[in-house]
Amino acid sequence: MSEHRRSAYVAWLAVCFFWGTTFLAIRIALESLPPLMMAGGRHLIAGMILGSFVKARAVPMPARRSWPGQAMLGILMLGIGNGGVVWAEQWVPSGIAAVMVATIPFWVVGVEAALPSGERLTGRQLAGLLLGFAGILMLVWSDLRPGGLAGRGFIQGAIALQISCVGWALGSAYAKRHVRHDDPIASAALQMLFGGVALLVAATLIGEPPGHFTARTAGAFIYLIVFGSLVGYVSYVYALKYLPVTTVALYAFVNPVIAVVLGALLLSEPFTLRMVVAIAVIFGGMMIVRSVAGATDPAADTRRSSREPA
Repeated sequence: MSEHRRSAYVAWLAVCFFWGTTFLAIRIALESLPPLMMAGGRHLIAGMILGSFVKARAVPMPARRSWPGQAMLGILMLGIGNGGVVWAEQWVPSGIAAVMVATIPFWVVGVEAALPSGERLTGRQLAGLLLGFAGILMLVWSDLRPGGLAGRGFIQGAIALQISCVGWALGSAYAKRHVRHDDPIASAALQMLFGGVALLVAATLIGEPPGHFTARTAGAFIYLIVFGSLVGYVSYVYALKYLPVTTVALYAFVNPVIAVVLGALLLSEPFTLRMVVAIAVIFGGMMIVRSVAGATDPAADTRRSSREPA
């Protein structure tokens, strides 16, 4: 296994953990901050910090001819992808939002299978995805049963979450094909800037009311900047550069597990045998999908070596 690939798996694990915690942080931030303004400000600040870091390292930013593609990625993955999640969490509980976002692997696989050069969907891969999602349903089944979640706002949030997943899947597929030569950290900085500006423009157009910071929301906002954007998004961009897109997308199956485990450890929430079985089912599904993706890795490596500089 190459050094880049090993590092990419470490980056993927960082995405799994830190993005599993951001659903709760978003929910807390929304206690006093408007959704799109909060999300846009978070990414804009993170992009400025990361851009300054790139400049200090004397790493060249992506060429201007690639900026339209970087803008496309920022709008798809951060504007639509993350913006949809933040918008939805006005009505959808953070844990349920994490479950609904777990449909990302389905959208990613569907987009990939529809593209001429995409990764082919196999029956075994589909079975693994279905098994993994069944495990997620088992994990939160008590929260998904009728009892207060249904309503107009919840339905709007559920739709927004699926639009978010589509934007993320399209952006991931586009990134895999069009920004391979750019430095991943420099690319992430540009994408955050474009995505942050797009969200702030959207917030202005719909007339979001001004918010205010409290100690809780300020802490959540800072956490989202540092661990959601600077650590999480940079890790995602790096992992996407060196791993199959269908493998990277499996982070969405791990996020609800992280949320449940953290709840048990930090908030003394129940951790039952059903949850243990559900987590085992989720990881079983992941291993099936990963084994299929791994079988295609040599071909992917050949394609990479023909397109990437040494």
